Amino acid sequence: MAIRQSAVEGVVLNPAFWKGKRVLLTGHTGFKGSWLSLWLQSMGAQVVGYALAPPTHPSLFEVANVEKGMTSIIGDIRDLAQLQAVFTEHNPEIVIHMAAQPLVRYSYQNPVETYATNVMGTVHVLEAVRNTPSVKAVVNVTTDKCYENKEWVWGYREDEPMGGHDPYSNSKGCAELVTSAYRRSFLQNKGVALASARAGNVIGGGDWAADRLIPDILRAFEANQPAIIRNPYATRPWQHVLEPLSGYLTLAERLYTDGPAFAEGWNFGPKEDDARPVQWIVEHLASLWRGGAAWQQDGDTHPHEANYLKLDISKVRARLGWEPLWNLTYSLGKVVEWHKAFNAKQDMRTITLEQISIYSKGAHQ
Repeated sequence: MAIRQSAVEGVVLNPAFWKGKRVLLTGHTGFKGSWLSLWLQSMGAQVVGYALAPPTHPSLFEVANVEKGMTSIIGDIRDLAQLQAVFTEHNPEIVIHMAAQPLVRYSYQNPVETYATNVMGTVHVLEAVRNTPSVKAVVNVTTDKCYENKEWVWGYREDEPMGGHDPYSNSKGCAELVTSAYRRSFLQNKGVALASARAGNVIGGGDWAADRLIPDILRAFEANQPAIIRNPYATRPWQHVLEPLSGYLTLAERLYTDGPAFAEGWNFGPKEDDARPVQWIVEHLASLWRGGAAWQQDGDTHPHEANYLKLDISKVRARLGWEPLWNLTYSLGKVVEWHKAFNAKQDMRTITLEQISIYSKGAHQ
């Protein structure tokens, strides 16, 4: 099992478990998928990725040469036949499903694509799992936005109702229901342990997505322009991308070794005081970036987005022994450090692997 030390000592994953494991990762060309692909490679896993081409240019997948240490297959999770063929050829033991249409504002413009990818794409992945005897453990990555958001000041627990106001959030609530149905109808009878993992807004180097806070801010700073902020008072559970990824890896290992006891939904969020408003984020980033970095509020009208959303992580602390390691201040420093290195044309595969190494050694901030 993954070995977690005390909060003072930090966290240590178990690379020996992952060495040689056949892992199929959907969404490996995306921001989170690229970080996870490199982490799995660094531990000696045999990684097969299945995803669309990188969603942005530049992309972390390209600049960190993520493809170098894995089998990368460009494909669409809406194509069940191709997806099943990949499962059949590679016989994965562990599946981590991260492929998604991940943007709230895009989902308003493209609801059919969003539901097709996030709901039927999940159906296709789980159907491929059902027809692949080698699979023992599956982690389906959804989002904190899968919950019916009541703008509570306390964190949502794993047994709160699914919901979602916008098509993206709602589609992820649907994906959670699909996960539950496949678990109970098919997979638990086959000895496959299936869990869902819910995390909040992640930050980290190499994210160039549109309509996402940190990339938008850094693009503005790099262009010597003020960052335009839609809702400075919105509060989210911000965390470095390595935090939930460490949770997914820990969960996958427990599913593999201990099976049904962990086949349920799990929240992976930051410490209580790292649920910060957008205004705090942009002002702290400006202080780190320097050079006259500034921001201003956008006066235009925009589609609905939640103002307050926070996760309760009591369950993962108690049952998985998982704790967040990096506080928000340290995490933002790592983001700026990464992008400064990129602008200086350093080797970004090395830089990214170095940050993974620092985290995995349990450096607690």
